[in-house]
Amino acid sequence: MKVAFVLGTSTGGTARHVRMLAAGGAARAVPVEVFGPAQTDRDFGFSTVPGVGFTAVDIADRPRVRRDLAAIRRLRRLLGAWRPDVVHAHGLRAGALTAIAVAFVRPGTYDARPALIVTVHNAPAAGGVTGAIYRVLELIVARRADSVLCVSPDLQERMRAAGARRVGPAPVPALALRTEDVSAETPPLPAAETDRPMVLAVGRLAPQKGFGTLIEAASRWRDIKPEPVLVIAGAGPLETELKNQAAALGIDARFPGQRDDVPALLAAAAVFVLPSVWEGQPLILQEALRAGVPIVATRVGGTPELTGEDAALLVPSGDPDRLAGAVRAVLTDPALTARLRQAAQDRAGALPTEAGAVTAALAEYARADKARAARERR
Repeated sequence: MKVAFVLGTSTGGTARHVRMLAAGGAARAVPVEVFGPAQTDRDFGFSTVPGVGFTAVDIADRPRVRRDLAAIRRLRRLLGAWRPDVVHAHGLRAGALTAIAVAFVRPGTYDARPALIVTVHNAPAAGGVTGAIYRVLELIVARRADSVLCVSPDLQERMRAAGARRVGPAPVPALALRTEDVSAETPPLPAAETDRPMVLAVGRLAPQKGFGTLIEAASRWRDIKPEPVLVIAGAGPLETELKNQAAALGIDARFPGQRDDVPALLAAAAVFVLPSVWEGQPLILQEALRAGVPIVATRVGGTPELTGEDAALLVPSGDPDRLAGAVRAVLTDPALTARLRQAAQDRAGALPTEAGAVTAALAEYARADKARAARERR
């Protein structure tokens, strides 16, 4: 069985997930080719993985009619030449463009049109033009894909409502924590010089992550002694805005940028906070569970499925009062802290593994290929 992966522009989790699946498939003697932007290959090194081929296809992160049509034509030619049995596209944009391209791949005398699987990684935009475009992409994927895999239960519900013929979960494992990978140039921990409790958040400094709500919440726990220090590790477009917000509220907040010592940060944290507006299967949350750190998170997307009701205090998104109250509870109640730590470690044992994710993907490919072959014989 030959498998082609298609992805668009990615700066993080989606590309790492595709690389893991491609490498896992190649390690099990499955011929694998990846199609996506050249920059994604430069950032994530697909072409350096043994047994994995990479061919550049310019799939942008935003609609561009001429570029999208060019991407569809190129995908059609490449898929028609390579003749995979299964095409696995990641993200709605890549999935929709691939669905159109696959529809125009002519079956050969000995090669049928490939089966199409699409993994949906992100929630839809709230509304407006972007939201309308997202709904069109959903309909294209739902009607053309043989199988749609989703990273959270709410996305599964959306794709079923859109008419997808088969919908299932997509396990997205985090890499195992390796403290030895810390660079010698990594600066000391932001709160290492104090005995104050560290409230830690990690992620891209972007609206989806809800860090503005976390900073507002921090203004409500300043009476705790010693006063907690808020550390938000990551980089992104909202860095200046978040720093200004913290300064205006008089919050002692540290922004150490992108870090390669996340395991050490988690080990030093008194509480880890994930204040997101939406999440699928957040990798940092999986890392926090494995580290056994007390967790406060918003009840959105796939987060409750990862933590259950015992391994985190879950609060509504966008509510700084509830968020502050949950953090305060962890910082002031040793019994609660101990219970959350144990529950996190227990929950970590049920997290998806890389081997399990590859096995599940290969099983889905075999099922889709068999179903496609049965349809061709009718």
